[in-house]
Amino acid sequence: VQLVESGGGLVQAGGSLRLSCAASGVSVSLTPMGWYRRPPGKQYELVARITPTLRTNYIDSVKGRFTISTDNAKNTVYLQMNSLKPEDTDVYYCNEDPGPHGWRSWGQGTQVTVTS
Repeated sequence: VQLVESGGGLVQAGGSLRLSCAASGVSVSLTPMGWYRRPPGKQYELVARITPTLRTNYIDSVKGRFTISTDNAKNTVYLQMNSLKPEDTDVYYCNEDPGPHGWRSWGQGTQVTVTS
């Protein structure tokens, strides 16, 4: 599995970013995919998830602001981030659902920094 995240950057509060995750070795049309972040000293936190049937879930803090989507032809997962807040600052990763032994691999992530 190879996951390549991009699209992060430095924005002011209230701004927007669109993250992309190009996947190989896993089909986003067949596998639930998610966007994660990892606060310092903590475990990976699932921010948004999408299933092959396009059911989506979000953590409460991003509901109404973030939207996860997929492009099956490009085998890519997106995260549209609107109305960004300083507390959204983190490195964002995409990945499939963990298996019985956890995740197979992680990409390098993409840094999102929101200034007040």
